[in-house]
Amino acid sequence: MFTPDDIYARIRESPFTPLRIITSSGESYDIHHPDLVLVGERLLVVGSASSKNPRYFNTTSQVSIVHISAIENLPVKAHPQGNGQE
Repeated sequence: MFTPDDIYARIRESPFTPLRIITSSGESYDIHHPDLVLVGERLLVVGSASSKNPRYFNTTSQVSIVHISAIENLPVKAHPQGNGQE
């Protein structure tokens, strides 16, 4: 079981690692920027990133903290090797 403090600490880790929140009903919420999550005492407000700017949201979902069953790291895109020239 997760607490609001657990979730807040994970979202505010530096550097931030994108994550997936999975609920007991099987729904999942991918978080690519920490500004898209508000942590409350009993629920999270999770923003769906805008295609124009991933720090802004288009819509939000409310997720009950007691129904969060897992938090997983999302794969991070590897930076290309080399000097950037082709």
